[in-house]
Amino acid sequence: MSKYVVRYGVMRNLGVFSTSRGETFSRGAKVIARTNRGLEAGEVLSEASEHAVQSLRKPKHGQILRRQTHDDEHELKKIHEQERAEYETCRRRVEELGLKMQLIDIEHLFGGERIVVYYLSEGRIDFRELVKVLAGDFQTRIEMRQIGVRDEAKLLADYGDCGQPVCCNTVLAEMPPVSMKMAKLQKATLDPNKISGRCGRLKCCLRYEYDTYRDLHKGLPRVGTEILTSLGQARVLGQEILAGQLLVQTEDARRVVIDTTDILTVVTPSQSNAKTPRSDEYGSAGEIAR
Repeated sequence: MSKYVVRYGVMRNLGVFSTSRGETFSRGAKVIARTNRGLEAGEVLSEASEHAVQSLRKPKHGQILRRQTHDDEHELKKIHEQERAEYETCRRRVEELGLKMQLIDIEHLFGGERIVVYYLSEGRIDFRELVKVLAGDFQTRIEMRQIGVRDEAKLLADYGDCGQPVCCNTVLAEMPPVSMKMAKLQKATLDPNKISGRCGRLKCCLRYEYDTYRDLHKGLPRVGTEILTSLGQARVLGQEILAGQLLVQTEDARRVVIDTTDILTVVTPSQSNAKTPRSDEYGSAGEIAR
């Protein structure tokens, strides 16, 4: 029995799906699969190798039933058109019931087993009456799914300010946390307008190279540290992490850029009477030089 990693659903869920008839699929194959939610359209990403499965976080499991046929493709188009009407119906019902929630998207499963309603809300919502009304309107099971602003961008956003499709809607299955510390370490601008994504939160791409920066940064003396170099004793004023260089000030007040290979030893505080200046430990050589 062959197994594959399959992406499905508007939230781009990932699962390990088996095939019952031993049929093989290549990357990008469009399939109809049975998931824990019902019948859904999906896309094969790869074979479910041990490495691929280990890289998934709590993968779902299901079964690939068949390749998508022309009839399936036609049915999917009809469902997408139907979703627009269902969205308007749901929006109207929310207004009629006076619910304090923002309707984001509607997902109508291929097999019709359920309709998933994605919404934003600051607090808890009693949507029991809404579910009852919508179940009568659509004659199927209604699932209410509260999401965050990052998930909203995943559903609705198109392009980032880099000119590429947003990562959360293309390459990311999980959206790991991103902190301002990551931006500082990579010398990114701290202007919120420039480091925030379509969701208004810090860009996911700040996470991509953080581990590399962090590992390289571990081997560098902190800003303010006294070091001994081939030029004599000097104080670290700034770091260029990727280049492996430091901006230092020598005892004769010269400011020079040196490679980390030029460091002979790090002078401990007890070996130096010089005061350590208050400075950003991720200080940039370029910033200080200006």
